[in-house]
Amino acid sequence: MIENSVIEYMLNRKSIRSYTDEMPSEEVIQTIVRAGQQAPFASQLGSVLMTRDLKNNPFHAPILFIICVDVYRWERIMARCGWTMVAEDLLLILLGMQDATLMAENMVMAAESLGLGSCFLGEIPYNAEEIIEQYKLPPRVFPMVGLTMGYPAESPPPRPRYPLEFVLFEDEYPIFDDELVQRSMDIMDEGYRAQDYYSDSKAMIGLLGDREETFNYDTYGWSEHICRKWGQNLFPRDLLARFERCGFDLSRRE
Repeated sequence: MIENSVIEYMLNRKSIRSYTDEMPSEEVIQTIVRAGQQAPFASQLGSVLMTRDLKNNPFHAPILFIICVDVYRWERIMARCGWTMVAEDLLLILLGMQDATLMAENMVMAAESLGLGSCFLGEIPYNAEEIIEQYKLPPRVFPMVGLTMGYPAESPPPRPRYPLEFVLFEDEYPIFDDELVQRSMDIMDEGYRAQDYYSDSKAMIGLLGDREETFNYDTYGWSEHICRKWGQNLFPRDLLARFERCGFDLSRRE
């Protein structure tokens, strides 16, 4: 692998869930957000909410950022230019998701380079109504991803990743043989077990229905965890309704 400071920050990144009470300076915060703005974008459809509430932020982080898909801002610009938005909301959401997540990733890397840590919060869309009320969001703004951020009070190891042969496909997508699938699973599972990730955090997902429990923390790993996460009805199935309550119509076809 080629090594330089940027690659090092990327390969050593990990989620931080314990922070010191030190509040990053205004200059640090503005630098992080400005770096986020410089990410590749479809239409600069990302905007950033911020709260400095050490007591109530997740993990008692000094800063909580929420990156939103922001169509309201663009519609204001279009109105000033004498235009009306006719693009499908589904397209706007897809492009806005790209803009918001790329912006968030740039912010994470900028923070890492300045000595801060962060943690992505993927459940933010399910808290859309509360966030809209708290931040007084106008219609056509959807909270997409959260970032807690601050100076780390812990130093966990980077978590395992799949081998490149299971991720990088040149010219043609392969048909996976069982050996490659199992080898890739083993790398993830053994890596997480070696770090005692699930046992330390008591994070085994329980089974629903009549499926018999056959795992313990010595055998439970990434593969079983994600299978339980996506193979059971653990999440509300009303995301479309949440988008609609934010002023988006993802069923429109023209």
